[in-house]
Amino acid sequence: MNKTVNQKAWFLVLPVLVLVAFSAVIPLMTVVNYSVQDTFGNNDFFWAGFDWFDEMIHSDRLHAALGRQVLFSAIILAIEVPLGIFIALNMPKKGFWSSVTLVLMALPLLIPWNVVGTIWQIFGRVDIGLLGHALASLGFDYNYTNDALDAWATVIVMDVWHWTSLVALLCYAGLQSIPQAYYQAARIDQATRWKVFRYIELPKMSGVLLIAILLRFMDSFMIYTEPFVVTGGGPGNATTFLSIDLVKMAVGQFDLGPAAAFSIMYFLVILLVSWVFYTVMTNFDKEEGL
Repeated sequence: MNKTVNQKAWFLVLPVLVLVAFSAVIPLMTVVNYSVQDTFGNNDFFWAGFDWFDEMIHSDRLHAALGRQVLFSAIILAIEVPLGIFIALNMPKKGFWSSVTLVLMALPLLIPWNVVGTIWQIFGRVDIGLLGHALASLGFDYNYTNDALDAWATVIVMDVWHWTSLVALLCYAGLQSIPQAYYQAARIDQATRWKVFRYIELPKMSGVLLIAILLRFMDSFMIYTEPFVVTGGGPGNATTFLSIDLVKMAVGQFDLGPAAAFSIMYFLVILLVSWVFYTVMTNFDKEEGL
């Protein structure tokens, strides 16, 4: 017997598809159009083919920005993922303090990106900032506007402060979903704390942990507002990540062709990594279901 499928639900999805088409697909097609054309002004365009892509692939500027971006994302993941797991393991599991802790952990996530950058820009200033003044009083020659290492440290600490809560809350949700029977069995077997984490907690929160890694990688790889507000990409080009370099190329220099090719390559890298993470997560879910 054939089962009749109701297709009326598509009418509920149709407004979303139309909105996505106008807000994403059409601008993307505009970028693709600019990436294969050149202009001398007055809206007089001519075909350039893949010249802009070839120029960007062999661009030392792009390679340098990509190297800084990959290094930044690697450092962020290496710090925030273990720190988020540690915080989640030590958060209260129930009661009044559990609610208080959840609210406090969610507060940094509610602050807009530009406000976060402004907070740390002022916080790190040597003349009026609490952090900068305190470090200067302790004898540290700290100045994120002139020293590349200080600028990197400031941007990394800022991102850790802003986004570690996301990893911690996702891991906390994964820990809360573990049945108490697993812990009771571990106590009966006299398992150590490390073995409980290794064989019970870590496997059970692997799914949400992969989501946290994916979200943090995507966000850190596309970071723009916070470092731009704090350092403007400086000193020099020390914190000029891919997104900042792209904006400088498109808006500052008005090189629309190279910037369009740059942005498409940027998008494809994000899409490729996201696909890899999605494949890993899908295979993990299949293995869990067996």
